[in-house]
Amino acid sequence: MLIKRLFDITASFAGLILLSPLLLLIYFLILVGMPGGRVFFRQKRVGRYGKLFTLVKFCTMIPGHGGNSITVAGENRITPVGRFLRRYKLDELPELWNVLIGEMSVVGPRPDMPGYADKLTGDDRRLLNIRPGITGPATLKYANEEELLAQQADPVKYNDEVMFPDKVSINLKYIDQWSFWLDIKIILQTVFG
Repeated sequence: MLIKRLFDITASFAGLILLSPLLLLIYFLILVGMPGGRVFFRQKRVGRYGKLFTLVKFCTMIPGHGGNSITVAGENRITPVGRFLRRYKLDELPELWNVLIGEMSVVGPRPDMPGYADKLTGDDRRLLNIRPGITGPATLKYANEEELLAQQADPVKYNDEVMFPDKVSINLKYIDQWSFWLDIKIILQTVFG
């Protein structure tokens, strides 16, 4: 998968350069609008071979909100700027840095928190053999994840029993069918879909 890594390096570097004006604008909007002035959200996630890394995103929630790991649309812990960033997935842009340094890929399964990655057993653990991605086929299917969870009586249960197993299945299929052109197709669907 050398071609995948070379593409990741090129795309993430170009993305960070070309999107730098937008990144700076978002940085200052969050700096002004976020209580406490915290701009970046950092969280330990499970990467390739089960190794932990620090995922970097733009901060979209009030610091110290004490909520759970499942985010539902309309939660009051999400700031107004954060709501806009999450709607257009702009909060994910700092992950280009994670891609550039080799912790992530542009396309792949979303990186899970340790508790969820620990649920992977048997053949499902193949997901840990590749770098997690900013986008992927499961990300596209669940692009409206927060709205979908908001419709459930028990969002955590729905995520754990329905969405998480479905995402695992989708991502295993992606691994089995991987090609460079499939990655390009997923990127185009992410940007223009």
